[in-house]
Amino acid sequence: MGDLQGLLDGHGVTLVFLSVLAEQAGLPVPAYPMLFVAGALSMQVDGPSIGVVLLAVVAACLIADTAWYFAGRRLGQPMLRTICRVSISPDSCIRQTQSLYLRVGPRSLVFAKLLPGAGALSTAMAGMTNTPLHTFLFYDALGALVWAGGALLAGVVFSDFVDTILEAFSTYGPIALAMVVGAFGLFIAWRFWQRFRLLRRAGRVPRMTVMDLETRRASGTLPLVVDVRAYGASPIERIPGALVMDLKASLDILGDYPVSDDIVIYCACPHEYSAAVLAERLRVAGYKNTWALAGGFDEWKRLQEAIAAQRQAKDDKQPQPAAQQ
Repeated sequence: MGDLQGLLDGHGVTLVFLSVLAEQAGLPVPAYPMLFVAGALSMQVDGPSIGVVLLAVVAACLIADTAWYFAGRRLGQPMLRTICRVSISPDSCIRQTQSLYLRVGPRSLVFAKLLPGAGALSTAMAGMTNTPLHTFLFYDALGALVWAGGALLAGVVFSDFVDTILEAFSTYGPIALAMVVGAFGLFIAWRFWQRFRLLRRAGRVPRMTVMDLETRRASGTLPLVVDVRAYGASPIERIPGALVMDLKASLDILGDYPVSDDIVIYCACPHEYSAAVLAERLRVAGYKNTWALAGGFDEWKRLQEAIAAQRQAKDDKQPQPAAQQ
């Protein structure tokens, strides 16, 4: 199969390692096709060993995922927001991944890589929730084996088909490469267009600032506050008095709450996407005075920290009582 076959035969394991490392680090480099080809080549006499390929995959995953783990432990929630901000997946990925990890725990790492957009987020969640490092490494290694095993097995089963594709690439290299690059470019463009439409839809929902919310709290006219973030077995910090509600939950959870009263919904997503989706749903149901909280929980927490710092500074300026003799 020419130069392509020689390249894969001579550097197949290295290419697998680098492609997996790049994908798990967050770069838009699909590693699954390389694993598929590696599985097919393992059927040849001089092909790479399945065991060696799996070892390379696990090593690459552990290197990248451990970096995400420590980033999540150090940076916390802002780390998740950053991942989703640069992702081409919908911004609801934070809520979905948090819910998954809080319900299942580190065992979710076994199948997280099979879910679009959940790999890096799940490893960051492991760090955020202070999952023991040895537990994280164990389940993450199992997840890498499950993730890579499927592609390698498919490559073994369809090895003849892969050989045909590699032959075509060797014969019609430039044309085949242009077709692959073109298809990948169309896919990326479609995902960005989908994201743009979702964000435009979310942008139509009015926002309430955290300062307005706290002003209403101080005046005794606090609206109903709804938390649409993840929930599960592990408790997470919330705005005091918030009602926890799932995006798809029945609106009966609101009980007899008057449709004319105010409702503020918050999430932890960039662009307040999840909060805007529920706010839109409530508005359609007749709750016209519904807002998404601008900046979400992170912005509210920053305001609380700023208020606490101001109070501390004020207390520090108060004259200290003289020591009694």
